[in-house]
Formats: sequence, structure tokens, C-alpha cells
Amino acid sequence: QEEGEAALTEAELEQRVEILLTETDTLWMLDLPTALVSTEAEEAARVQERNKIYAEICSSKTDSEYFEEKNVQTISGAAKTKEVQCEPITVAEKGKPGQKRDFFTSISKQEMFPQLPLLVQTGQCGLGWPFLPLLNLEFGAESTAVKLLLTLPENVIFWSAVPARSHEEKEFIVKNHSILTSANLQQDLVVMERILMENIFQPKLAVYRQIPVLIEPVVISDTEAEESEEDEDEEEKDEEKQEQALPDANESPAEAGGPSLELLWSYRCDLTRGHSVSSMAWNKANPDLLAVGYREFVSQDQKKGLACCWSLKNPMWPERIFRCEHGVTAVDFSLASPNLLAVGMANGCVAVYDVRSRSDTALLDSSASLNKHKGPVWQLRWVEQDRGDKKERLMCISGDGRMTQWFIQQRLDCSDVMTIKRTESGNKKLPGEKERKSEAPMSQEAAGMCFDFHPEDPDIFLAGTEEGHIHCCSCSGKEQILGTYRGHKGPVYKVAWNPSSTEMFLSCSADWSILLWHRDSRSPLLTFTSVTAFVHDIKWAPKSAFIFAAVNERRVEIWDLTVSIFDPVLSCAASPEGKLSSLLFARNAECLLLGDSCGHVGVWQLHNLAVPSTDQVWPCSQGSFPSKAI
Repeated sequence: QEEGEAALTEAELEQRVEILLTETDTLWMLDLPTALVSTEAEEAARVQERNKIYAEICSSKTDSEYFEEKNVQTISGAAKTKEVQCEPITVAEKGKPGQKRDFFTSISKQEMFPQLPLLVQTGQCGLGWPFLPLLNLEFGAESTAVKLLLTLPENVIFWSAVPARSHEEKEFIVKNHSILTSANLQQDLVVMERILMENIFQPKLAVYRQIPVLIEPVVISDTEAEESEEDEDEEEKDEEKQEQALPDANESPAEAGGPSLELLWSYRCDLTRGHSVSSMAWNKANPDLLAVGYREFVSQDQKKGLACCWSLKNPMWPERIFRCEHGVTAVDFSLASPNLLAVGMANGCVAVYDVRSRSDTALLDSSASLNKHKGPVWQLRWVEQDRGDKKERLMCISGDGRMTQWFIQQRLDCSDVMTIKRTESGNKKLPGEKERKSEAPMSQEAAGMCFDFHPEDPDIFLAGTEEGHIHCCSCSGKEQILGTYRGHKGPVYKVAWNPSSTEMFLSCSADWSILLWHRDSRSPLLTFTSVTAFVHDIKWAPKSAFIFAAVNERRVEIWDLTVSIFDPVLSCAASPEGKLSSLLFARNAECLLLGDSCGHVGVWQLHNLAVPSTDQVWPCSQGSFPSKAI
């Protein structure tokens, strides 16, 4: 009883008071429903039936090319450092007494004949063996592979550990050595190699060149001929019955179906195994000569690279092999001098090779230049100074933020065309938001990733950066950057002007998207996204202003904007072993070349791809699209 209150009387204390207790509403702070159901529960049979249906759906969709496994970006946790301690490795030295003859007989054949293995290692012959007089050729009945059996006489001393002891044997060695190293033999081997490759790849090459395939006549006996005539008569009768029952049965599946890809062959060999295809370029004078750049990354360590020149005459071995100390990131042939091949490397060096020479030594190298790039040369290209003029300039863009022009004189040197600066974010400040303190970037230069010159104006070019911006730049004039296109959220890997409608261009990025731009608009006209993967390369079709191809890590896609602006007309997983990295359209065939991370360059034939007229171009007004696509 508190102070100031009157005490209860006895009557009040004896009075009966009713108190009603009720339960309040339950407040659930955390509810985790179980994902398991007991086998004795009432809904156990229904859950098992649903699980069975779901498993059947998953198994049926796995092999379908339209099945896509979606994922999301997550933050990777911090790596943990672990240390391992092992017992010390013991090393012991052992030896035995020997005589002078033991040392002589143990000399390797490379020390006795240093020029012989050189022919094999450098690949003077694509088959790898410069021993025509000592070769037996065997062809499999059902296999296109060629077996090379090496048969050597017993007295050929350079394959034996026993040295020659007589004068006749020494003369025999010198005579065979001069034959095997002669220029006439090497030329004969090249001719033999061409004949073998033509026999093996003739059906595929005929499809590539769009010429009839040669079929060898089959010689059969009289009895077999009579039996075959009877079988043909029966087949003709069956075909007539089928045509009467189904009038449209004679239509081929290729004509009835949609666009498709057919693998003809792949440029690959043992040298390119384990390398990733970084870039490809056709020779300007010889449309059958292809340059491919290779680089290798193992545990984030840059290994040696390769620049190979492949020919249609031998898809099994490159015509030229240029070994580089660092990974090759870009290649391109010159137009004024088609024999010059420019190569950009991951360490920032630029080299120029002469493909007419069999030596893998660079004709010019920027390793001694004081202005060489400090970052990887992501793209380089020979650009005409004036339209129609054969004078060229070699342009490069690098990860150090510099766009350079290289001069080919007695040595290779460059000057900066422009330096790409980092730009401020375009995000506007919200009302009431305080101004944030600006943090100085680690570098004032933005890494350049790609560029493309205007097809009609050689002074205008596009430059894509690592921060996701695209700059429209000019080589002449006070203002180098004419405008900036902001639309990507990741590094821009490729930009490409439309060769027919020169006011339109494409860009692809690591943000999984492809954007279509108009030169006069700072916002993209269209956004193409089909899978959650980096888009590494894009190319416009050479014969259409509305068709382009793109490759991501898993698929190659072909878009036809006259058919649809929402979905590609063709999406195919063209590299089951590795990830796709680059693409290139063939110059004189309806084919598409795809490079992957395994060092393979596949040549794919395009079927049933409707190509619009070459006179059909984009409308001049911004945002206008073909009515059929919409």
C-alpha cells in the first residue's frame, strides 16, 4: 500500500474479484521451414512424386542447346594462407670410372649432326620429318591419318651409338648428310606435303571454296554391277511411293531448318596445345593465309607466346612459327607490304616479322625503344593515312592508357597519339546528400582495351577503356576526345563500326552485354544480353549491315536484326573442350572462324543464314529499326 491511499475495508477484502487471463498474438522473429519430409508423413508420397518429375525434367534439359544454367555474382571470401613444412631433401653424388671411348660413344646425335634435329624442331616440313628417301607411306582404309614409318639401313651411323671406323662408312655418312640437308629435298617434301593435304582435306576445302566435291569412281565386277542395278531399281520404286504419299518429302533438312553451323576443320597442332587464341587476322593480299596469336597463362604467370601463319594448303601445321618471349595479344598484316606481320605482346613490346623469311627473328623490335608501352598491347592495326592511299601507320592501344603511332625506320619507335584519362562518374548527387570527399585514383590514366577507326574517315576512331567508357577521338585537332559513351559497367573488350551504315557501331563488355550505338547519341539504342558470361569479341558480317556475331565464354551467337532484336537467330556451343575467346569472318567464303582457350581455331560453315541485300542500310533517324525485327 502506497502512502496517501486509504486502506481497504474488510468488506472490500472479502469481495470476490474475477480476473480473465488471455494469450497474446505470437510474434515470429525467425522462421526456417524444413526442407525434409518424413517418409511416414501424409504428404510423403506427393513430395516423392514431385521430386521424380523434377529429376526427369533436369535430365531431359541437360543435353539441349537451349538450356542455360543461370548464376549470380557473389563476393569471394578472403583467401587463407597455409604453410607446409617437409623434411629436407637429401642429395647424393655417385660416379664410376670410364674410358675415352665411353665418352665418345655417349655423344648424342645432336652434337654429331647439329643440323639434322634443327630441321625437325623448326618444322621445315609440316609433317615434321625431312627424310623423303627413307620414308614408307601407309594410308589407312577408313582413316585420314598418314602413318610415317622410318626405315633406316643398319649402317647409317648417325642413328647408332657406335662411331664409324672405316673410310667407306665416313663417306656414306657425309653423302647422306648432304642429301638430307639439301634445298631440293626440302622443296620436294613441301610438294609431297601439299599433295597429301589436298587428298585428305579435299571434301572440306571444296565446301569452303564452294566448288564441287571430287568423288573417286568405284571399280566393281560384273556380278556386283548387276546386283547394284537391282538394288537401285528397288530404291527408285520405294522413293516413288514415298513421293506420292508425301509430296514435300524431297525437301532437304538443311533447306527446311534454320541457321546452323558445321565444323569443317580446325587449325591446331602440338605447338599450340595449352595456349589460348588471343587474336586472328587475314592477310590482305592472300585470303588463304591466316595469322593467329597465342598466349599462355598458368597460375597467373605469363609464359612464352606464339604467332603462327596458317594456310589452307596445310591445316595440320603452320607455314610460319614465330616464338615470342611473352604472350601474344594482338596480330595484324600490313596492306602496303603484305609480307609484314605486326605482333603485340603482353609485356608491352611490339615486333614486326617478315613472313617471307623462315627465321623466327623479328625484323624490327621495340624492346630497345624508350617510349615502349608499360602495359599489355591489347590491340594493334595497320591504318591507311588517307583513304585510297597505301601509306600506312601502325596504331596500338595499351593497358598503360596510351594510344601510339609506330614508325618503321631503321628501328621501331613510336609517338603518343593520345593519353586516355580517367573520367569522373556520371552519377548525380541526390537531394539532401552531402558531398563526398574525392579520393585520388591510383593512376590518372585509364587502361585502353580496344579501338576501331571509322571506315570512311581515317582521323576518327573509337577507344574502349577498362572503366567501361567508349571515347570518340580525333587524330587531328586540338580536342582529341569528341565525345564519351557511357553504358557499360565493366571493361569494354571490343568496339566495331558498321562497315555499311557508318554511323552505327557495336561494343561488348565484361558486364555480359552487347550495346548498339549511334554516333550522335550518348545513350545506347539497343542492349543485347542472352547469357551470363563475358562477351569477348564481336564482328559485323561482311555482307550485311544487320547481322553480327559475338562470342562469350561458352557460346557463339549470330544476331540478325531484321529477324529479332531480342534473341539471336543462332546460339551454339562451338568449343566443348575450352572457352571461346575470339572470332573472325572468312573473306572469301560463308564461314566463321572461332578461337578458344585450348589453342584450336575452328573453321565453321554457315548454313541457311539469310543475308539481306548489300544496298540495305540502317535508316538515318536514330532509334529506327526494321519493322520485321520489332
